[in-house]
Parts: sequence; structure tokens; C-alpha cells
Amino acid sequence: MSQLKQMSHADNSAPSTPGKFKMEKASYFNRVRWHTSPAKLALWTFVFSAAILIFFFRSPATSSLPADPSRRSLRSPSNWGGPVWEKRVRSSARVRSKNGFSVLVTGAAGFVGTHVSAALKRRGDGVLGLDNFNDYYDPSLKRARQALLERTGVYIVEGDINDAALLRKLFEVVPFTHVMHLAAQAGVRYAMENPGSYVHSNIAGFVNLLEVCKTVNPQPSIVWASSSSVYGLNTKVPFSEKDRTDQPASLYAATKKAGEEIAHTYNHIYGLSLTGLRFFTVYGPWGRPDMAYFFFTRDILKGKTIPIFEAANHGTVARDFTYIDDIVRGCLGALDTAEKSTGSGGKKRAPAQLRVFNLGNTSPVPVSDLVSILERLLKTKAKRNIMKLPRNGDVQFTHANISYAQGELGYKPVTDLQTGLKKFVRWYMNYYSGGKKAVE
Repeated sequence: MSQLKQMSHADNSAPSTPGKFKMEKASYFNRVRWHTSPAKLALWTFVFSAAILIFFFRSPATSSLPADPSRRSLRSPSNWGGPVWEKRVRSSARVRSKNGFSVLVTGAAGFVGTHVSAALKRRGDGVLGLDNFNDYYDPSLKRARQALLERTGVYIVEGDINDAALLRKLFEVVPFTHVMHLAAQAGVRYAMENPGSYVHSNIAGFVNLLEVCKTVNPQPSIVWASSSSVYGLNTKVPFSEKDRTDQPASLYAATKKAGEEIAHTYNHIYGLSLTGLRFFTVYGPWGRPDMAYFFFTRDILKGKTIPIFEAANHGTVARDFTYIDDIVRGCLGALDTAEKSTGSGGKKRAPAQLRVFNLGNTSPVPVSDLVSILERLLKTKAKRNIMKLPRNGDVQFTHANISYAQGELGYKPVTDLQTGLKKFVRWYMNYYSGGKKAVE
């Protein structure tokens, strides 16, 4: 079977189209309070200052990349622009529904980006994707997602969020009403291998995007992906948006926390409307191969041993696994309730909306139970290797309090892990044949 046929038959590969949320928008004064202390202020002042220095002095636009073969290419192709390209960009971003949005989705070839882009397009919004197709994991999976989106009319521009000229050109061609910023360097453990990529994408790239957004007229409303990792070493459960987030357990978490502080800064100074979404362990069809549920499936089918981590004193390691369709509904809810930015000409004219939400499932499941579910679905016994939880940034558990998102976004997860994994396994077996990707 051809790969395109596989994509067309992969049921539940993208979420059903949620309607727009007709809810009263949260006022500026009801947003999450940002608590400060001298120690926290000093910490994040240092992180932000470091990010600015890196942004201005190590940006690919002004300096050459290190000659490190392990470092991924972060430059944008130079073949963008021209009448044909602009026509394609406008066509993809054209709004086809009454009161629809025109949305720039960064990281559109990524897992969440693909599903969000497809859902927006189906309901009639204009959607333009942006992705650099890096090789953090198999780029062919990203290209397959790209092909899937192209069949729905979504064009993905190949480029990097650090390319300010490209971003300015996109806003020149299309006056986007919203930005769904999902581009990021993901993964906790990879930071020990390539820390620079996290600063480049999650801090410098975010700053570059906000720099462009603050100057365009009208300014777009921005929804962006933070992470549940910001809760770090927090032991109070379930995690609430009001809990402390100044104890990151990984560089990835630190860069996402820095992103939240940067968002606060651009909201305060320039009037950008910003909504951060703290995703909790997202899974489902078209997922990321570096996630446990994905590579457990692969290795169980290949008869390989899989690592099952346990905390000190044989403590359980658990995750608040959240199915992709539920996450997409949360993303669309955030877009639908996002207020307009209040700046003009790079200057703030009035207070602007600033929010951050947990998007989780509220039902943590031990990783060992995840493996048991996969064993039943795959009809194959896993070879388990029980190991101590390493000190590489992983935390023992995550658990989301979603009451704020429920009240403001109408967010309500409906997919349990058994149901979600069944859909993932069906997609996986359809996309891969005998552990090898099918080709035409």
C-alpha cells in the first residue's frame, strides 16, 4: 500500500472539528497572577538577559553555525518569495468561513501542529504552516504529515522562526489575525546532547517571533505551547497554574519557563495578547517517535527490551497522558477566546490579555500500566527492564488541574488511555508495515 493511501485510511489521524467556542472572554484582571520574589527575579533576569545576548550575537542571520555534524541545520531555505510563492501563501491562508481566523501555525509539520492545522482548516479558518523540518527525529514522518496537510489545502512554508526576514514577509503577504506558535525544540533528555538547540528554538526563536509580531499592524493574538515540564520539582498535586514554577528539572523546562517570562514582558511592554498552554504528555496518531508510548510500541513489536523507570524506594512513575484530539480542542478554545492585541506601531495602547492554562487529562497513569495496555493491543508480551529513574530531567509524575481551562476555554478531555492507545496502535500498524515504513 502506498504511503498516501495509508494516510488516507489512518482513521482518527486528526481530530473531529470542534465548533468555535462561544464563551465570555476572560478579562485582563482575571488572568493568572505572576508571583515574584527577589530570588526568582534574579534567576529569570539572568535567563532572559542570556537569551537576548544569544539572540543578537549568535543568530544564524549574523554568524555561522558551528561545524558540528550533530547539530541540525537551522537556516531557512533561500527559495521563498516571488509571485507564485506568494499566491500559494495567500491561498492557504484564505478564510473560508464567516468570522473565521487567518492563522500562522509554526511547527505545522510537528505532531500537535499537524492536528491543529487540519482542525482549523476543516472549520473554515485560513491556515499557513511554517516548519524547518529538522532531523531531531525522522524527517520523513514530518514530510508525510506535510503531504497529509497539503491534501487538505494547507501549505507549509519551509523556514525557521529565527529568520526575521521570512516572518516579516509572511505578515506582509497575509495580515494574520492569530499565531499558533507550536515550533520548539522538544524532549527532555536531548538537552544533555544538544543544549544549544533549546536556547536557539525555545528562547531566541520565540523572541524573534514576538519581535516581528509587535511591529506588524494589526498585531496578531498569539497562542503558544509552554509545557507541563515547567512544574519541575513541584510536589504539590495536581499541578495548578498558581503553583510555583521556579524549580525546573531540565534545560527544556527552563527554556519553557523562560518563554512564559518573555511572554509576560512582551505583553506588558508592547500590548501583545498572549496565551500559553502547558501540555501534559500528548499522545496519539502521527505522534513523536521519541515519546515512550511510540518507541515502546516499536520495540515491543521487534522483541526488544524496553526500560521501565521507577522512583526511589520502588516509587511509581506516572504521567497525565492526554490524547491529541483533546489537546486540539483546548488549542482551538484558546484561539477562540483570545482577545485582540492592543499595540500599534510597536507601542502598547491599552492593557492586553495574558493567560496560561494547563491542558491535561487529570488522570495520571503509571508507565507500567501503559505498557500493559500496549501488550494487550499488540498481542505481544513486552520484555521489561526495571530501572531507576535517571537524573536527566525526567520527573516522577505529572498531574494537571484543569479547572481554569474548563472555566475559560470550555476544555473537557474525553479520551481515556485505553481508547487513545487503541487509535494510536491502529494508525501505527497502518503507517508501518512489519516495522518498516511502507513505500510506493
